[in-house]
Parts: sequence; structure tokens; C-alpha cells
Amino acid sequence: MTAFHLPSRRRALSTAVTLAAASLGFAGTAMAQAYPAKAITFVVPFAAGSATDQLARAIGQSITTDTKQPVVIDNKAGASGMIAAQAVAKAPADGYTILITTNTTHAANEHLYKKLSYDPVKDFAPISGLGKGGQVMVVNAASPYKSVADVVAAAKKTPGKLSFGSGSSSSRMAGEMLKQLAGVDILHVPYKSNPLAITDLLGGQIDLMITDTSTGVPQVKAGKLRALGYSTQKRSSQLPEVPTIDEAGVKGYDMGYWFAAYAPANTPPAVVARLNELVAAATRSAAAKSFYDTAGSEAWTTTPDELARFQAAETVKWGKVIKAAGIEAE
Repeated sequence: MTAFHLPSRRRALSTAVTLAAASLGFAGTAMAQAYPAKAITFVVPFAAGSATDQLARAIGQSITTDTKQPVVIDNKAGASGMIAAQAVAKAPADGYTILITTNTTHAANEHLYKKLSYDPVKDFAPISGLGKGGQVMVVNAASPYKSVADVVAAAKKTPGKLSFGSGSSSSRMAGEMLKQLAGVDILHVPYKSNPLAITDLLGGQIDLMITDTSTGVPQVKAGKLRALGYSTQKRSSQLPEVPTIDEAGVKGYDMGYWFAAYAPANTPPAVVARLNELVAAATRSAAAKSFYDTAGSEAWTTTPDELARFQAAETVKWGKVIKAAGIEAE
């Protein structure tokens, strides 16, 4: 009798599993169709006015226009983005708390800190890349340094006397790469964000920094800072007269940065897909284009899987740069 009824039980179980899966699929589809049904929070790891903040606001503005739901910007600056990343990692996986971040939290930090309060891979669901850009080496307009060569010469003459500030891993690594490739000793001064470092640069508390263009270029155009070099192998469209740091004599120098969006791990795939659509459309909006033009960066979108693969490759790359710079995890 048991043998006779076993296939029936198996068929019943199989049917139940199929129906459950279908139910989950319908639920996921329904959730995606209803999403977003309330305000979305964009958590930004850096201060208001930073490049990441500006891009988050531009993307948020577009999503609000498309969905009629508000996007709230929550700046959680400090600890190289770890405060913000941890907050999103622990947030409900419902698509309403999103991390708008950079390579700082998702490629560099694991090589800079012995213990992270989040896992860059396991704690997040990749949504999409948002943009890529370069950085500008700047000094106070009253500084005696008129070129990258001047800075290098001064650093070689008085090792450890010059200082550079940074408020992100990208900015710090840019300075460390300069030290490494130019063979100089320059003191690193950490800040919670690049705008705060800029304030001290304007006040004469530090000698130089290599910062994102959206933070540095306005000060250059206002005549308060002097641009000495650009961090990628291609000159900035905003500062075409400024040579790349490589052109200026530090051969092999190339250090850019990227922005991306992540949701908490286990966010329903249908919601991630919907967010990917919204973000992709937002990068083409007038507000986003204005940011890219002003920041000297470019739009860059991906599928969730492409972002995951890119992040993995970048993590290896940043690890090599950090190791070569002789930086030990804190």
C-alpha cells in the first residue's frame, strides 16, 4: 500500500513546491510592480557637497520624477564610509534603503582596515554602476608650487614636511601613489570628507590634495586653488590646460574612481531589477548629465552581475596599489 501511494505523494509534493515557487514569483512580480510605494532613502558615505552626494541627489531627483515617490538623502560621513555601509547592510532588504557609494567602501576598505563592520560582498545586492571619473591635484592659490615638479622637488628637499589631505580612499590612494611613483615622503592628513580637507587647504593647514573634480574644480575656477595635474591618463575636459600627473613627470600615474548603487543583501531580485531600470534612466536625466559635466566624470551603468564582477576585479587592483604603497591595515 505504501509503495502504491508514494508516487502520488511525490506528485503532490512536487505540485506544492511548484505552486509555492509560482506564488513567490507572482509575489516578486507584484512587489516590483508596486515598487516604490513609499519614500526611498539614499545613504551616502560622505558629507553634503561631496561628489557622491551630488550624484545621489541628481539620481534621486530623477527617480522622484519617474515614480512620484520622494528620495531622501541621508549623509552618514566618517570612518571611510564604514558608518554608511554598515547602516545599509543592516537595513531591511526591501529596496527602500540604498547605498550610493564608491570604490572606497567596496574595493579599498577591506585592504585598509583589519576589521570591517560590513562585508562588501556578502552584505549587499549590487544594483548598477553610476559613473567614473578622475581627480585633480590642487594647492592653495597662494602656494609657491606652480607645478607637480615643484611639489616633488620640495618633497625631496624636505622629506615629511609637506602634507596632503584626503577625505576618501580614492583621494588617499591618489596621494599615496604620488609618493610611491615620485619617490617622496609626504605626510598624510585624514579627513571625514574631501570638502573638509578642501577647507583646511584653503586655510593653509595642509599643502596639497588630490581630490574629485566636483569638489576641487569650483575652487580652481574661483581662483582659490591652483590645479597642478589630473589623475588619469586623459586630461580633464573641465581643465584641458592642466597636464595629467603622468605628463607632468610622474610616469605611470593613473588613479580614477567610480560610483555605484547597492541594496542590502537578499533584496528581492525583482526589486533589484526595478531599481536597476530606475537608476539607468536616472543617469540619462538632465540633472545627472549636469553633474557629470560639472564633475568631469562620465555616466557608467551596468547590470547587477556586471557590477559584481567589476567590483571583484577592482578589489584586486586596489589591493595591489595599497600593498605597493606600503600601507598596513589599521
